[in-house]
Parts: sequence; structure tokens; C-alpha cells
Amino acid sequence: MSNWRDLARAALGREPVALVSVLASEGSAPRGAGARMAITASAMAGTIGGGKLEYQAVAQARAILAHPAGTWRVQDYPLGPLLGQCCGGRVRLMVEHLADATWFDQPTLSVLQESHIARQPLGFSQAPSMPARGPLPAIGTAFAEPQDVPHLPLLLFGGGHIGRAIASRMAGLPFTLGWYDPRPDHDTDGLVIASEEELVACAASASEAHAVLILTHDHALDYRLTAAALRSPARFVGLIGSDTKRARFLNRLRGEGIDPARLTCPIGLPGLTGPEGARKLPDVIAVAVLAQMLALPPLVNIATVEQAA
Repeated sequence: MSNWRDLARAALGREPVALVSVLASEGSAPRGAGARMAITASAMAGTIGGGKLEYQAVAQARAILAHPAGTWRVQDYPLGPLLGQCCGGRVRLMVEHLADATWFDQPTLSVLQESHIARQPLGFSQAPSMPARGPLPAIGTAFAEPQDVPHLPLLLFGGGHIGRAIASRMAGLPFTLGWYDPRPDHDTDGLVIASEEELVACAASASEAHAVLILTHDHALDYRLTAAALRSPARFVGLIGSDTKRARFLNRLRGEGIDPARLTCPIGLPGLTGPEGARKLPDVIAVAVLAQMLALPPLVNIATVEQAA
């Protein structure tokens, strides 16, 4: 199991589970604030970067399982002097015997108490982040719980061979997938079967945070989805297709008064080389498309910017 959230939620209520969190880092550290691992007596998921740091953190996590739920420890690790790791950075870790998972998916204000960590939704209020240096936090210290790597919300339209190749490679990547197809006979795990009208409405509802990938079995549906997505503020709209398909779509979009400037067609990171014809293999297309999504620039959080102003 690669997802620490999944392991933690599955274990809670059945067996003790510890959580290791990177609260802060500086210099050349393997992972930044928000990286986490969930650890039970016999399993682990996630990573804080591997090496001797992770080995020692896992040992501390399994030791804390013998203590009551809510117990926590904070430890500083200078990676060079203490652990002999050549990266030479500095990491501040928190190890806790996890008491609940209700805070996992929202910004959280955490206050260290003697026997537990009190957590509540952070909302738009200000809270300090944890520094990587200085005195270790004490009872009563409040800080904004660091968030894991932000996930790109991805709307994927098409349950054919390429859509399946893309969806099958999502595990461990920073995406939140919504996957749709109108064909009942294409039902599979994770794929939502819905009418064409529902798919078009979904594409039209994309926010400025979304990336949209369109690769259905039907060019007419592809066009409807493309037009709907381009009318939305979606940050990326990608369409599978040839140069001929692109030219026809662009002409029709302009004729309907839709600006096609944001349309990416064909999709996939350019410049990949390999054996003759390799770029047309579904698995190669999937890797190229996911690499293109990972290359998108970070999205500025508008709410945070407005709050800071």
C-alpha cells in the first residue's frame, strides 16, 4: 500500500498505527514539510525520503505504538552529523500514535497537549508554520499542520485503451482523478458511467484548478467536451488527436466564438524518442500525458493571496 492515508484509515480501530510527519526541513533534505508515513506493527505506507532517516523514524514509530493513542514526540535530525547522510540538510519530525484521521484532508491548526494533539480546521485564520531550527516545540505550541504535496484535480473523459492506461498509472502520483465514460459495457473500477449530457456538464463545471483530458471513442462527443471545457476556467484542456482533427476542431471552435488558444492537441510531453512507432503505444501515450500534467506550473492559491493582501 503506497498511500499513507489509506493505511492509516484502514488500521484505525483495528490495530495501533503511528504517523510520522515532516514538520519542517531546510537545506538538502530528501522530502519537505508535509511528507508522511503511516506505520503499523507489520506494514508501512508513504515515505519521508528513505535512507537512515526513514529507518530510524520507522523504529521510533513502532516504539510509540506501545504508548497510548495520542502520544507524540518531536525530534530534530541534522542529516549529516547525526545520520551520516551526505545530503546534509535538516529535518524536524513528529512521530505520533495516531488517534483519529478526521483531519487528514483539510488545513488544520494543531496544538500540542501533554497526552494528545488537539486539532481543528484552520480555515482562513493565520497560524505559524513549524520552524526547522530552534527549541523543540513544547506543550501549548500551536502551528499549521503542513500539507502533503498538492494533488492536481484531473478530469479524464474516455474509458478506452488509452484512458485505462492513464488511469492505471495514477497510484502514487499527485492527482485526484475523476474518470468518465458513457458506455455501460466499459464499466471498470474507478470509472464513472454517465450519460453524454452528464459528461458535458462535468467538463463545463471544471474550475481553474482542473486539468481536463478528452479521449473518448466519439469525435462528436470529443468536440462537445472540448467546447464545454474551453468555456470553463480549466487550467489545462487536452485533446487526443491528429493534426487533421486539431485543425477541424479549431475551425469549428472559432466559428462558434470559442477561443481555442488554451487547447492542447495532440497531448503528451513532446520530444520522447524510442523505437519506431513507440509513441503510439497506449502505455507510452499514458506516460507522456502524465509527464505533461506533472510539468504544469503550480497554481497560485487565490484565497491565500487575497488573504495575505
